[in-house]
Amino acid sequence: MSSNADSVRLYKIRKVISELSGKEGRGTELVTLYIPPKKPIHEVIAYLRNEWGTAGNIKSDTTRNHVQDALTKTMQKLKLYRETPDNGLIIFCGALMTNGPGSEVIVLREIIPPKPVKSFLYQCDDHFHIEYLKDMLREEKVYGILCIDANEAGIGILSGERFDVVNAMTSGISGKTRKGGQSARRYERGREMELTYFYHRVADHANRILVDEYKVTGLILGGPGFTKEDFMKTEFLNYNLRKNIIAVLDTAYSGREGVRELVDKAADKLQDVRLFEEKKLVQRFLGEVNKANGVAVYGLPRIIQALDKSNVEMILVTDDVDMVRVTATCKNCGTVREKFVPTSKKTQAMQEITSEPCAKCGSKEFVVDETDIVDLLEERAIQVGARVEVISSGTEEGAMLKSFGGVAAFLRYKMTAE
Repeated sequence: MSSNADSVRLYKIRKVISELSGKEGRGTELVTLYIPPKKPIHEVIAYLRNEWGTAGNIKSDTTRNHVQDALTKTMQKLKLYRETPDNGLIIFCGALMTNGPGSEVIVLREIIPPKPVKSFLYQCDDHFHIEYLKDMLREEKVYGILCIDANEAGIGILSGERFDVVNAMTSGISGKTRKGGQSARRYERGREMELTYFYHRVADHANRILVDEYKVTGLILGGPGFTKEDFMKTEFLNYNLRKNIIAVLDTAYSGREGVRELVDKAADKLQDVRLFEEKKLVQRFLGEVNKANGVAVYGLPRIIQALDKSNVEMILVTDDVDMVRVTATCKNCGTVREKFVPTSKKTQAMQEITSEPCAKCGSKEFVVDETDIVDLLEERAIQVGARVEVISSGTEEGAMLKSFGGVAAFLRYKMTAE
């Protein structure tokens, strides 16, 4: 899942999951619909029409109306499809409160999933069944990173755009200098026992974390010197981990720092991992923005200006940018006002943007709307033949991009100052 469109698509899916998680209906009135590929749309509509009739038996007027309204809206949406998309279709629809009981509004969210829907599911419940959609977002390939020397070891997990150092431990083994009063052989024997015990401890942690907990599909092993090879000879590591070693690499560090170093060194071995794509994009941006004639800009006003001139090749935006465009369109003459604000300030912005009459015709009647900033940037990018890449905010690269405001762009040519 690392093609151009995927990062935006996955961002939108995660946004829906976040929006609907924890939402509850007043009764069993929230509709969840999973449609597998190749299932005829007309069959699904016929099924829902039958459910609409059955819902007429619900005793509560409010619940009955909400269920039937949700089913009607879902059927209307399905009629827009000539056939089921290749991966199937997921729809969540139901009455959600906007401001306490009695303020319910029918909300519909449709999703073309990242993986094929396995079986048909219709559920009318007091919550949306998003758990199956969450499962589809789980990365199929999860890699373990293990970096070890005689002093310390670190264990990491790499999956999609996610990278975490999940465990680090020190050996407590004394250095190679012999303590006074001990024979060289006796000292070496004691040190070997300590080292064997440390290897055993590292393997126990690795087996538990990488096999039992994360079920990794491959392992990158590394560390300074020959310790990593000695560790492998003990065969304490789970057989499946040893069988699925992708690379054994030398590093300057061990422990936590060694795990991070290993991830960078393994980039060419793990080209299907989204994290490396994001690293390249952000590093390219940092390189361009520091050049005298670099073709990179940051900050929403400059990017909107570049989009207006069709001078954008690619937009980078962090997944936690949390910004919306609020617009007020004059009902009389169509003049549009807009503001870009954090989501938490959108209500205030809507009040401010409609507080003054239209400057063109004096009307006080407006149609107010809001657009997520990623949706807006994608729409504008498509118009000029550019693309949008959503960067995970939980990585070092994401943190770097956030320090530039969370939005950046590569231009087609250097913009001259106006």
